Amino acid sequence: MAEDRPQQLQLEMPLVLDESLTKQMRLRVESLKLRGEKRPDGEKLLRPAEAVYRIDFSQQQRLQFERWTVVLDTPGKVTITGTSQNWTPDLTNLMTRQLLDPAAIFWRKEDSEAMDCNEADAQEFGERLSDLAKIRKVMYFLITFGEGVEPANLKASVVFNQL
Repeated sequence: MAEDRPQQLQLEMPLVLDESLTKQMRLRVESLKLRGEKRPDGEKLLRPAEAVYRIDFSQQQRLQFERWTVVLDTPGKVTITGTSQNWTPDLTNLMTRQLLDPAAIFWRKEDSEAMDCNEADAQEFGERLSDLAKIRKVMYFLITFGEGVEPANLKASVVFNQL
């Protein structure tokens, strides 16, 4: 006999490529190279295999992390690192101290359709997102693509239970 429990509503929030911010950060790297300058101490410059993604929290309160949904349509690896950065219109430079630990690493092996991840870190990171959602309308992520994966190969979202 089925128990009478209220069904929890789930809210899936996609990680969306922020093309404009990624482009701005790439221009910063090019600008430094053209002028022959080095990055200031502590600044995190975007590498070619990295892109900036974001989640727009349509709801901020009463969210409990449920799971990551990450799909790679080709074998490879992605590392999702959260940032504590609240980018301003002048695109304040990202500093390495603004990268959150732990990162969530997801991969798909050559001979498998299944996704694997570093579960403990992904779980801890997801739980932090529930807390950050309470104070943020937008959350930014630095995604590093490895082993031939690129943004077109990735679909990622975070699923929350609404309490």
